[in-house]
Amino acid sequence: MVNIKPVFKILSSILVCLFLADAGKAQWVTPDEVEFYTREWDGERDQYGRPLVSDNLLERIKYVSLEEAWGSVRGRGYDNKFEGDWEIMHPQQLMVGRALTAVYMPASPDLEERLIAKGRARGFEGSPNQWPIYMLEEGDIYVADGFGKIEWGPLIGENLGNAIYTNSGNGPVIYGSARNVEGLRQIEGFNAWVKGWHPTWANESMLMSINGPTRIGGAIVLPGDVVLATEAGVLFIPPHMAEEVVLGSEVTRITDRFRTTRVREGVYTLDQVYATHWSEAINEDFYDWVEEHRTRLHEVHGVGLGTIDNMLETRSRNWREWVD
Repeated sequence: MVNIKPVFKILSSILVCLFLADAGKAQWVTPDEVEFYTREWDGERDQYGRPLVSDNLLERIKYVSLEEAWGSVRGRGYDNKFEGDWEIMHPQQLMVGRALTAVYMPASPDLEERLIAKGRARGFEGSPNQWPIYMLEEGDIYVADGFGKIEWGPLIGENLGNAIYTNSGNGPVIYGSARNVEGLRQIEGFNAWVKGWHPTWANESMLMSINGPTRIGGAIVLPGDVVLATEAGVLFIPPHMAEEVVLGSEVTRITDRFRTTRVREGVYTLDQVYATHWSEAINEDFYDWVEEHRTRLHEVHGVGLGTIDNMLETRSRNWREWVD
């Protein structure tokens, strides 16, 4: 297999320099508007205004189950952040990243002509379906609403798939279709969540927005949402909830490992370790066990060292005490 990733990286860099020199102008949705949509986030943002959840949190989210994450998100009132029923290229291959959104709509000739002219005036080169792809950065996930169109709807094929993976290290989530599944499978590490595959290409579709609010089936996606794409479906985690989702999962993971281990060892019974309140002896045994298995909990079970240290320092499993 020929490694064409360096070539795509060079081409991407050239195109980015050509039309992203002024980030505030080279997109449909301005950084100020993105910040308005994602006001709950008070951390670092990229040049487009998107919330930048840290790489550390993204890695730790890979260990969070879909059910845990969904429960946390829904518990805070976000009922419309999940979409299921996907065609997945590699179903057992998880994908996590930050959403860069794009919205496509059925073409309207006069409007499409004006939108393309608007993009050209702002410095965009190439076809409109390339514009969001060349804005991708490492750790991003291209999330596109292709309005569910399958025949004459594919938004990507092998060439754009290579560009997506080169720029982001991830694949796309497309509420619509893609083409050339055989060629896309040749991209090592690439995965895709789509609603269908079809040999046609995009026709009578136009790009309406980049980095704006996007509907993916029954879910609303905002730029910078953390995408947790699994075999069972895709969850879009609000960025300001990413740490909460991770900490809640890690505390549960540690607790469950302790329970399972001690029950298997015959130290405690199920009713003892699943009691609403542990005895003082079990409580002390728990923290001694956590300290003893600190390295394994981190390296094998993906628990952040900060979580372990906070738990031992406070002698508490209430992670909310650790969050500023």
